[in-house]
Amino acid sequence: MSLFLSTLPLWIAALILVIIPTILAMCGPVIIRRQVGLERLTTNNEIAGFKFATVGVIYAVLIAFAVIVVWERFSDGESAVLQEAGAAATLYRLTSGPAPEASATRNALDNYLKLAIERDWPQMAIEHDSPDVTRALDDLYAATIRLAEKSPVPLAVLTEMFRQLDAITQARRTRLHLASGIVPDILWIVLFCGAFLTIVFTFFFATENLSAQIMMTGILSVLVLMGLLVIVSIDHPFSGPVHIDSDPLQKVLDDFRNRS
Repeated sequence: MSLFLSTLPLWIAALILVIIPTILAMCGPVIIRRQVGLERLTTNNEIAGFKFATVGVIYAVLIAFAVIVVWERFSDGESAVLQEAGAAATLYRLTSGPAPEASATRNALDNYLKLAIERDWPQMAIEHDSPDVTRALDDLYAATIRLAEKSPVPLAVLTEMFRQLDAITQARRTRLHLASGIVPDILWIVLFCGAFLTIVFTFFFATENLSAQIMMTGILSVLVLMGLLVIVSIDHPFSGPVHIDSDPLQKVLDDFRNRS
């Protein structure tokens, strides 16, 4: 469900998560007022107000925690892509030279970046990875090993080459892991149930001005549900309108293709 919602255009996701539930929430006080009556509801105001303050604080802490965790993991995804691009650029420079093995390594790296952009990103958008990119990474390792075996490359350069290659592998594993979603199912259940209970709790207050109560309920609903919209939008960092793109890898690829 979170993947489906995160892939929708923002206005549709806002309609489903914020606007429609808010309209329904604003109908709640009217229905409860008609069923229970103003006099009986006003007797709840004092004790219900104290309890609602506790409920509101608990849910605010919960949703703030979720937003911070999701945003940090989204930032980890961005950092992983930048690390992958930086390691690829370094490896390009370390394998410069006219030797056939060096040229083969650069070609293997070029092929890996091209396939990562063309195959990995569409697959990550649906929580999968591309086996073609995995094979391209295997080919890059094989080409680098042949370069180490057959070319008189200094040991310090070889060490750095394999360190950068490992950085590429680790960065790819990080983004593939994050592509499957950040928020666990149990937390989604708690977040949506908490939002529902927090909003419904306001139905048991009553003021003589029903219009004011309806507006207050609507404002509360919008604030709570917008927090959920933020979490849904960035829960899958490589899906939907709010996503991490492959521009850093594309820039590295374009840079070295222009130099060759």
